[in-house]
Amino acid sequence: MSTVCTIAWVHGLVQGVGFRYSTQHEAQRLGLTGYARNLDDGTVEVVACGEAEKVEQLIAWLKAGGPRSARVEKVLTEPHQPGREWTNFGIRY
Repeated sequence: MSTVCTIAWVHGLVQGVGFRYSTQHEAQRLGLTGYARNLDDGTVEVVACGEAEKVEQLIAWLKAGGPRSARVEKVLTEPHQPGREWTNFGIRY
């Protein structure tokens, strides 16, 4: 089982709508580690690490719009080599 990490930037109406918490719940359901955090430009940054198939499932969930209250316009992703290893999926401030 190989572990991969992906970083994603989610654009749209994604702050103030419970997006990070819904992403955390979905990532934990999939057994992923990493974090979700709001950025100053109004996007949400998501780092997801785990089995490649599970990371892809989370990215697909993000692209599908995440929680009902959000309005996702686009999701940009790239492979990521984090400077640390995550033990859970958290929300960063």
